[in-house]
Amino acid sequence: MMISTKGRYAVRVMLALCDVKDNAYVSLKSISENENISEKYMESIVSMLVKKGFIEGIRGKGGGYKLKISPEDITVGSILKATDGSLAPVACLECKPNKCDRASECRTLPVWERLDKIIDDYLENITLADVYNESVTLDSVSEE
Repeated sequence: MMISTKGRYAVRVMLALCDVKDNAYVSLKSISENENISEKYMESIVSMLVKKGFIEGIRGKGGGYKLKISPEDITVGSILKATDGSLAPVACLECKPNKCDRASECRTLPVWERLDKIIDDYLENITLADVYNESVTLDSVSEE
């Protein structure tokens, strides 16, 4: 599994929106310049984040984007899933239920399922606020 550039940039965009005071709108151009991300590329990312309800935007003078949900209520996992779709480490786990013809006899499937669960648990337990406040530590990884 590899987090896409789109996913990484989406987290950066969301963090940039956390910087905005008084719940004001910030222009895509401003975020683009501050984050050194192509404005054109950011348009597709922002579109996905709007569709998922994480941010909202308005057009025109004074327009831009702002968070629609509190950073404490948005997980890194949910942002990555909004842009990348699945975070599954292997293709057969991208669909639920698993549609692989070999699933019932696959001896490695439990390894991939466990890894999938660890990845999902980890990323779903880190909020945007945690990252913004730099409070993500290795202790965030749950051991079972």
